[in-house]
Amino acid sequence: MVRSMAEKEHALSETRINRIGREVQAACPEFDAEAFAHDVLGDLPGLGLKARIARTSQALHTHLPVGGLEAADVLLRSLPATPQDAGVEVDFGLYVYAPHSHFVAEYCRTGADLEQALEALRRLTSYFSAEDAMRYFIRDFPTETLKVIQTWTEDPDHRVRRLASESTRPRLPWSVNIPLDEDAGLPVLDRLHADTSRFVTQSVANHLHDIADTNLDLVLQTLARWRTAGQATQKEFDFLAREALRSRLKKGDDVAYEFLGYPSDPPVELSPIRLDRSELRIGETLVFAADLTAQGDAKVRVNYVVDSPTKTGKRRQKVYVLKTTEIQAGQSIELGKRHVLKSTATVALVPGDYALEIHVNGRRSEPAAFRVTDV
Repeated sequence: MVRSMAEKEHALSETRINRIGREVQAACPEFDAEAFAHDVLGDLPGLGLKARIARTSQALHTHLPVGGLEAADVLLRSLPATPQDAGVEVDFGLYVYAPHSHFVAEYCRTGADLEQALEALRRLTSYFSAEDAMRYFIRDFPTETLKVIQTWTEDPDHRVRRLASESTRPRLPWSVNIPLDEDAGLPVLDRLHADTSRFVTQSVANHLHDIADTNLDLVLQTLARWRTAGQATQKEFDFLAREALRSRLKKGDDVAYEFLGYPSDPPVELSPIRLDRSELRIGETLVFAADLTAQGDAKVRVNYVVDSPTKTGKRRQKVYVLKTTEIQAGQSIELGKRHVLKSTATVALVPGDYALEIHVNGRRSEPAAFRVTDV
């Protein structure tokens, strides 16, 4: 995922725009790579990443001497022979090829071209994930597109199999909504939940995670069915279930904890939280500890929660995993953490009154208050 301005600029930079031009011109000599690059680069500095992708796609449409599927064929022929030859080092792919799938979604999305357009996206996803482009086809041709997606669950390329799950997620970040019931993708997930690729099973877990936000019962039923089927190893199933239920665990949902084998009322006692300091500045490190003592054997998942003010005056609660373990009767363990109080790309810390809680299987401790001032 691209977060910072520097990452955005590198993801689709001047160098990469020129690379697209050279590769397309090699496949289609009539394509004016210099004019294409000049067209895009004049607008690039003021654009966010998605707008850069769209602008590059638009310029390809403008400068290619052919349109529609003929143009898509040029883009496919412009690809290096393999993703490895293209320099793809991670499964998600290279952003240099993001405009290609955008082009297919924007300029080849018709009923007449559907089969060939989807095939183009199947091939392109090995160079850069085509999940966003696929959403537009699902939106406009849901029945026909889902039939094709179902066949992708058996594709030899794990990146295509992952596309089958990822493109049908109920709530895919940074993409358009699709007119499908939240359970529409379950037949796809049934075929993929025991996949040998973690890239695929992470997508399956994220897909279930989307559903769990509004329909936890459906997710638990699905997971229970998969557990009974026994197609996935215990280790992989545990990973899948844990990831699918991660937000429910952070919210302290009893049924989610119980499903994973964590008693919702564990036989443990937690001491008051000990803070190293109660006055800190933004950028400094909050150091805390507490003792967990068991009266009986229990599997525990311990989270800690930082409650903080925001610029709008509302409170924000950020949950972090502290420890997962099995504790025996009579055993006592010290819990502790050094937590740096710093802003991130998505969360800006502000001065004010803060509080720290520790949650054991969703059960909350008494909060420990501290104050944060400016740097």
